[in-house]
Amino acid sequence: MTKALLIVNPSSGKEKSTDYQQKAEQALLERFDEVIVKQTEKGGDATTFASEAAKEGLDAVIAMGGDGTLNETVNGLAPHEKRPAFGFVPLGTVNDLARSAGIPLKPEKAIEALKTAKMIPMDIGKIDDQYFMNVLAIGMIAQAVDQVSVEQKTKFGSVAYFMEGLKAFNRHEMLHFELAADTEDWEGDAALVVAGLTNSVGGMEKWAPEAKLDDGLLHVFVLEKLDLLNAPGMIRQLVRGNLKESGGVRYIQTRELGLEATGNEITVNVDGDPGPELPVKIEVLPSHLQILVPEKPVKRGPFGSLL
Repeated sequence: MTKALLIVNPSSGKEKSTDYQQKAEQALLERFDEVIVKQTEKGGDATTFASEAAKEGLDAVIAMGGDGTLNETVNGLAPHEKRPAFGFVPLGTVNDLARSAGIPLKPEKAIEALKTAKMIPMDIGKIDDQYFMNVLAIGMIAQAVDQVSVEQKTKFGSVAYFMEGLKAFNRHEMLHFELAADTEDWEGDAALVVAGLTNSVGGMEKWAPEAKLDDGLLHVFVLEKLDLLNAPGMIRQLVRGNLKESGGVRYIQTRELGLEATGNEITVNVDGDPGPELPVKIEVLPSHLQILVPEKPVKRGPFGSLL
C-alpha cells in the first residue's frame, strides 16, 4: 500500500493554495493508495510534517507553496537515512526550483504533471546545520532583499525583490570576503556572492546554464564590480547564459566552500530567506533526494515564463 503526504501552505500563492488542495489530493490518489493532507500554520511546520513522514516510511512528500515551504520540507527529509520521494506544486513568487526542474509554474499544470511524474536524483546543499535546495546569496543586496515583507511579496511579486536590490545597488555597498573552495582560495571586495545548486536564481534561468540538478557541484559567482557602468554588460551576458564571462565576475565550481566576510552580523540568504551568520561551511550532498518531475519537463526562456 503506497502512502503520500501533501503539505499545504495556505498563505502561499497570494493565498490561493486552498483552491488547489482538493485538486492535488485527487491527482495524487491516482498514483498513491492513501494521501494525507496537512496545512502549515507557522514557520517550521513543513519541516516537522516532512520529518514525521520520513520516520513513518511514507513513499512521497509533496509540498504546495513557495520556495520557503519547499526549503522547510527539504530540511525535514534530508537528515533521515530513508527519505520519501519529494514532489511539489509551486505557489511562490520566484519558484526557482520549479524552473530548474522543468515543473510548470501554473499550479493546475503542475498538479496534472504529478499523475505521471518520474523520479530523478537531486543534489541538496548543507550550510552549517541546515539544508538548502537552490541558492545562497551574501552581500548588501542580499541583505536588502531579506527586508522584503510578506505584504510586498504578495502585492508586487518578484518586482519587490528588484526594488529592494536596486536600492542597495545604488549605494555601491561592498563587503570584504574570504572564500576557500576545493581547488582555489579567493580574497577581495565584492558586492555580491551567489552560490547555487541549480541554473535558476531569482527567476533568471540562465544564471548558471551548465548547472544540473545532480552534478554534485556548487556554482559560485563573485560579483567583484557592480555599478551603472558594468551592469548593462552583465545583463547582456546573463541573457546569453554567459554571466561567468562578464568583466568583474569570478566563477568557481566546488563541492565544498568556506565563506567569511569582514563585518558584524552578516547573514546568508538561504533559498530566499534569512539564514545563518558568517562565517559558514557549505557542502554539496550529491543525489541526496529523489524528486518528482514531469515526463516532459517545461522549457522556458532566459527569464522564464508563466507556463
